[in-house]
Order: sequence, then structure tokens, then C-alpha cells
Amino acid sequence: MNRVRDPFNLHNLSLNRPGTIAAINILRATATTAATEFCDRAEKAAHQAVETAAKAAEFAEQAAERTRDAVEAAAKEVERALDQTAFQSQSQSDLEQGTLLPTVAAAAEETYDEEDTEVEEEEYEQGDMASFSIPRHVPSFTDPARQAEDRLWAAATRQRAGPAAGGGGVLGGVQDKVGGFLNPDRRSLPMYKDKPYGYGPGGARPRPLLRKKRVLGLFVLVVLGLLWFTGFFDEHHERARAKLGDWGWLSSDTKARSKADWLKRRERVVEAMELSWDAYERYAWGYDEFHPVSKTGRNMAPKGLGWIIIDSLDTLMIMNLTSRVTHAREWISKSLTWDQDQDVNTFETTIRMMGGLLSAYYLSTEYPNLAPIADDDVGAPGEDLYLEKARDLADRLMSAFDTPSGIPYASVNLGKFQGLPSHADMGASSTAEATTLQLEFKYLANLTGEKDFWDRSEKVMKVIDDNQATDGLVPIFIQPSTGHFHTQNIRLGSRGDSYYEYLIKQYLQTHKAEPIYQDMWNDALQGIRKHLVTYTENSGFTIVGERPSGLEGNLSPKMDHLVCFLPGTIALAATEGLSEREARKKPGFWNKQREADMKLARELMQTCWGMYRYMATGLAAEITYFKIPSDPAPESPSHTSPPDSIFDDPAGPDATWRKDYEVHQMDAHNLQRPETAESLFYMYRITSDVKYREWGWDMFKSFVNYTAVEDGGGFTSLSNANVIPPVIKDNMESFWMAETLKYFYLLFSPEDLLPLDKVVFNTEAHPLPVFEVGRLLKTGWERKLRTTTTTTVETKSA
Repeated sequence: MNRVRDPFNLHNLSLNRPGTIAAINILRATATTAATEFCDRAEKAAHQAVETAAKAAEFAEQAAERTRDAVEAAAKEVERALDQTAFQSQSQSDLEQGTLLPTVAAAAEETYDEEDTEVEEEEYEQGDMASFSIPRHVPSFTDPARQAEDRLWAAATRQRAGPAAGGGGVLGGVQDKVGGFLNPDRRSLPMYKDKPYGYGPGGARPRPLLRKKRVLGLFVLVVLGLLWFTGFFDEHHERARAKLGDWGWLSSDTKARSKADWLKRRERVVEAMELSWDAYERYAWGYDEFHPVSKTGRNMAPKGLGWIIIDSLDTLMIMNLTSRVTHAREWISKSLTWDQDQDVNTFETTIRMMGGLLSAYYLSTEYPNLAPIADDDVGAPGEDLYLEKARDLADRLMSAFDTPSGIPYASVNLGKFQGLPSHADMGASSTAEATTLQLEFKYLANLTGEKDFWDRSEKVMKVIDDNQATDGLVPIFIQPSTGHFHTQNIRLGSRGDSYYEYLIKQYLQTHKAEPIYQDMWNDALQGIRKHLVTYTENSGFTIVGERPSGLEGNLSPKMDHLVCFLPGTIALAATEGLSEREARKKPGFWNKQREADMKLARELMQTCWGMYRYMATGLAAEITYFKIPSDPAPESPSHTSPPDSIFDDPAGPDATWRKDYEVHQMDAHNLQRPETAESLFYMYRITSDVKYREWGWDMFKSFVNYTAVEDGGGFTSLSNANVIPPVIKDNMESFWMAETLKYFYLLFSPEDLLPLDKVVFNTEAHPLPVFEVGRLLKTGWERKLRTTTTTTVETKSA
């Protein structure tokens, strides 16, 4: 049976199937965009038509003035000829034989030639005027003389055309026939300009389409209707436009079977990036925050900090979106200034702004074919724009290190070059924030030769390590005034996570020339195994818990989504950036410890994937709790994790594995975080196991399906990701474009794009190069001998 054309596959859509809501929203957005474009083109065509008509009218009026005398003279000659006695006494048959026409024709031709000469002379003097015009006073078509003239033309036409002409009348070649009769020496003679080709009975000339009132009125109604439908008269009359493609893939369960399939999936990520960026560009350009549902923006400083623009810049470059990079670069060049009386977070500003600028500089110099722009070519005036802006910012951020201990303050006033202690936590700085500045400042020192950038950021690591934290696990706060830890809370979630991440990455950044950081990483990983790793009660998932009261306190089975950076980082440390296959073949490299580390990485990756599978939308909660025995089992090399197929249990909501996961109502929000996508990227690059790509693809589809905003608004965070439809938060975090979409793109890309043995990604996913250290820039401290004493902790501000 024939079916109605269904390009959007609406017959198969169901409101309960994944992808339906997004498909409808995308369809609506696509229709809106098409209608808007049609409206724009129609309006433009109407304006052109009106302008053309106005010019034609002006042209006709000018032409009328210049032929009036010639036509009137010819009419007088005809009228005088009609009054002659010979014409009155001659029969109709003689008239048809043409005995009168030579006399009239001679007089008319003489008059025409005289007037034509005058017109040509006037044209020579006014070269910009038309060659002829319509009479100023149009002759009367009811005048007796004109009626006689009409009969004369009709008689001449019948005589010259003969029987073969049929009923062609004036349309049957009359201009050529009469022209040849009146002037045999001319091949043609223009008809009177007030006598168009269609003149005469049955030969009325059709009026132009736009001059017909009914058609014109209908056209106006259609245009107004389209404008109303597309929201032209609404407050937000502009719509972000982006390449949407055919998004029927949201409901498809087809597995990728070739490299080409993964490149197509990568293009879907590019489309999501384009939609996100274009929405921000349309509704909140230059603002530091973007609210995609309300389509508004807000600044964090009087003149803005480029929070979204700079953080997203290298993603645009990696995706080769040149026009968007050009626009971002123009804003940085003309609008960005750090000279503002504004307090900013030292850590966030370093990893996002400074890291983003340094990454853009690296990519523009080392990968010139990615989003190529002439302004940053070698020798161009703007070659060092990104580096200069990063250096200016770094000079201001250095004031945070002006503390008694060298531990940086939590905040900095950019305009005053002044470090500021935290207003909370008794002035303590976050341990993770103080120790997640080193990749950026060390790379800047390498570029500029400014050793102070290196020394002051490196000193922080010495102060931290001198505390001799038990088993390498550090509390999450430290006092800048004394350099001692504040509180005993130990976790790998917020305020603790990136300390561990930057240990191994500092080792890799300098081409493994600083083994001190690898030693600190190994100590910390062993402490994690000993004190934080355990297994769930029902299915045996591997988790990393918290010790809120210190290592002597109870283990809390709580995992922030932030902890999901860990499996990828463990795998990166185990192979040191090589693929697992290469690492195993490297002589003297692979050992039992590296094997155990890869096993732990795989188990934690599975647990993080389960955090997504547990939620109704397929998007993980900000915090997840797990059910563990009252006496948690210690980490064991012999532990066997459940098979991945456990997540496909047909029992659905009643599946046993789900009893190990628990999400509290206040923790069910999803902020578009990147940590799981990040680890999937590392795990695929290192193991080549395609399941990590497939998990990432399912995650990406869930983001598109449940966080896409209507009317081209991009994507938003969710206040509750455990209900369908989800509760939206109306906020797009800058790391959605800076990290999450970037890691999805790299996950689906060939392995030679930004290889892990050539680059390190900072904690905001900004790629920085691996470089060789020289005599000037090298590790300037040594670790103290380890003792059995407990970690030094202060409970009061010094």
C-alpha cells in the first residue's frame, strides 16, 4: 500500500520512545528556520520588485515628455489627410488598394524623421537619459481622428497580410508589415509608442503580476502570516540557525560498523557544537553566562571576561569551524580586557581563561590547518594575540601566590593585582584548586622564559608534599597562611579531584623528566586502593568512596560525578600515553602493577557508565550513592566485576543491579559535566575497545534528546534528570562546549588527532603540548623522607 511521504518518519514516532521529544523539537526548529528563510527571500524579492516598478515609472514619465511632439505632429498629418476631398470621394475598395496611403505615409515619415533627429540631438546632450519616452499627455483613444487612424491601420494590415494571415490582427506581424509599407528602405519601423503590441480587440496586454490587486493582497497576507508564524513579532524575533541534519538517528539502535560510520557520528557532535555556539552567538554574544531557554546572557565582570568564548575557542579550532573562530578571535582582539576591578576565582580563571588562550596559541602554531586564519600566521601582526592575552592575565593571577606559605589565595582582583583569601572555610584554599595551576603556568614559562611562573607554581607542590599526607591522600582544604591542611575530609570529588589528576599529567607534560610527580601519583593511587575502593553489595560494582572524617573515620559510599575522571586518568598513567597494545610490547615496561591498574580503570569505567544507565533520561546525576555492606570489603585483585550485559537486564526497573544505585532528590540534577565522556575517550584511545565508543554514543544521544532547547536555543542543564520530561535548569555551562562536546568529538575521531603521547589535556580539556625541559626550567625540590606520623591538620585559621 502506498504511504504518504514521511521524510521525518513521523509514522513511527511514539511519545514514549527515546528521541521523540527531540525529534519533534528539531522538526519544529527546522520548519521555523525554513519559514524564516522563505520569508526573508520573499520580502527581499518584493522590495526589488517595488524598486524596479518605481524606476520604470520614472523612466516612462521622462520618455513621455520626449515623444509627445512627434506623435502629435503625426496625428495632425493624418487628420489633415482625412479632410482631403480625394479621401472623402474615394470608395472603400480604393482605400483598400492603398491609393491614399503613400501621401499620408510620406508626410508621416517626414515628420517622424524630423522629430527623431531632434530626439537624437537631445539624447546626445543628455547621455544618461533613455532613448525614448512615453507622451506626457496620452492621446485620446475615442477621438474621431484616432478612430479613422485605426481603420487605416486595419486596412493596411489586411491588404499586406493576405488570406494566409488568418485572424492574426495586430499580433500577426503588423509592425513589420506596416513598417515595410510606409518606408520600403527600412527593414522595420517601431510602432507608435502609445500603441503596444497587444492593442486592439482581443489583444489586451496582460498586467504584471504585482499590479493585480488580488494577487498582491494575497502575497501580503502570506508574508504577514509567515512572519507571525516564525515569531517575527515576538520579543526574540531572531532565531539561531545551525545545521541540524536528519536527526532521525536519535531513535536508531544501529551499531557503527566502519570508520565512516564513526566519522558520521562525529559530524553529529559538530552539529551539536554549531547549534550550541550559534545560539550563544545570537542571544548572548560576549556575555559570560548563557541562559538558552530565556535566551539571555549575563556578565561576571563589568566588561565581561570572555568566559564562554575563550573556554570554547579550541573546540571550535579542533572541529575546524573557521568562521566561528574568526568571530571569537575578533572579540578577543577588540573587546577583551583584564584591566577590571573584579574579583575572580584563581583556579577557575587559570584553567578556563589562561588554559584556553594557551591552548589556542598552541593549536594555531602547531596545527595551522585547523581553522586556518591569516591573522595568526607566522609574521602576521596578530601572531601572538593569544599568548599576549595569556601573559597579561598570568601577571595578574601571580598576585594570588603572594602568601606566607606560597599556597595561592582562592581569589584575585584583576585590576588591583591583589590576591584575596576565601570568604568561606576560614580563609582556606581548596587543595585541588591550589594544585591545579601548574600545567598552565609551566607551559607559559616554557613559552616566555619567565622562570618565576615555573618556580611559584611548583613551590605549591613542595608545600603540599611536605605535609606528608598519609598514603598520599590529601584533605580538601589548606591554609595559605601556614601551608597546613585545614579539616580532615578526604575525597576525589569536588575540591580534591584534580590534585591527583595533575600529579601524573605534570610527569607526562615535561616528557617524563620529573619522576617526582610519578612517585606522588603512585603513592596516591595505592592510598586510594587501600582506603577508598570497595564493592557494592548486590552486583559487586567497584566504587571510590569518601572519608569525611579522615582516614580513621567511616567510608561514605558517595561518588560525585566528578570522580569519573579517575578511570581515564588511571589508564593514562598505566600506559603513559601509549596504547595498551604498544605498552605491553615495550621492553621492560609492562608489569603486574600496570596490569592491576588497567583492571581497576575498567571496573570504575563500568560503574560510571551505570550512573548514566540508572537515570530515567540516561544522564547521570551530580551525586550518586551506592549500597555497600556495613563492613565494606577492601580492594582485592581477585575481585570480578559484573558483565556489561547486566545493564540490559529485562527486569528493567526491578533489576537487581539497580538496587546498588541510589540518587537523592536534591542530587538528581545534571550540569552537562564532561568527566565520564573524558574517561571514555581515554579508555578507547588506550584499549581500542569499541564498547567505550558505543557507550559514548548512547550518552551523546541522551544529551541531544533531553537537553536540546526549542527555537534554536542550544542545550541546557537539567534540574532533575530522573524524570521524563526532565526539569530544565536554563543554563549552559561553558564546559559543555569546552569539554563535553570536545571529548565526544575526539572519542569518535581517528587516534592520530591529538595523540596522548604528544599532548596533555588540562582539567578543562584544553590541550597543551609535551615539551622538553632545559637547565633553566626543571624540578627545584626534593621529597622529604616519609615518616609514620599522621598528616598535619589545623582546625583553626592561623
